[in-house]
Amino acid sequence: MPTKASIATVDEYIAARCQERPEHADALAKLRRAVHIKPLKETIKWGAPCYTHNGKNVVGIAAFKAYVGLWFHQGALLKDPANVLVNAGEGKTKALRQWRFEKASDIKSAAVRDYVKEAIQLAEDGKEIKPSRSEPVKIPPELTAAFKADPALKSAFDALTPGKRRDYANHIAEAKRDTTRQSRLEKIIPMIKKGGGLHDKYRNC
Repeated sequence: MPTKASIATVDEYIAARCQERPEHADALAKLRRAVHIKPLKETIKWGAPCYTHNGKNVVGIAAFKAYVGLWFHQGALLKDPANVLVNAGEGKTKALRQWRFEKASDIKSAAVRDYVKEAIQLAEDGKEIKPSRSEPVKIPPELTAAFKADPALKSAFDALTPGKRRDYANHIAEAKRDTTRQSRLEKIIPMIKKGGGLHDKYRNC
C-alpha cells in the first residue's frame, strides 16, 4: 500500500483508495472523467488528485470512508445552483467548498462539468478569495510543548515565514485525535529544522 507521500499519479491514488474501499472504485473513476476537461492539467498535490489551470488550483478529488468528494479551491465564489457545496472546515476555510457523493449513481456528470467550467472561468478571470494573513498564528499545545523541550526547534520555527508557521500550526491543530496530532508533530519537526514549508514538495507540481 503506497503512502500518501509516495503517490505520484492519479492512477496510483485511485488504485490505493480502491484497495482500501473497493466500493469507491466506480465513483472515483466517474468523477475523474467528469472533472478532467480542457484546459485543466491533472496532477497530484497534498497526496491527492488536483486539477490546475495556469498554475492555479481549480478542483481536487478525495476519497473518504463514507463518500468521495470534489474540492473546489474557490468554491465560495461558485453560484452553486444545486445548493450542493459545503464548507468542510467551517471557521477555518474561506474559499474551499466540497461536493460529496456516497456512490457513483449520485454523480451527475453534466452538472459536475458545469461547476468545473465555472471554476475554470473564475481562475481565468483572476477571481479568488485570498487567505487572511492578519491574524496571529495560534500555536497548538503539542507544538508549544515541543518548543519547550527543544529550543532549537523554536528558533527554527520563529525563523520561518508567517505563512509557513501558520501551515504547520494548522496541520497539528486540525487533527482530531491526539495520536494523529503527535504523529504529525513527529513528521514536521525535521521539516521545520530544515527551514522548509509543509507543502514545499508540491510547489513545482
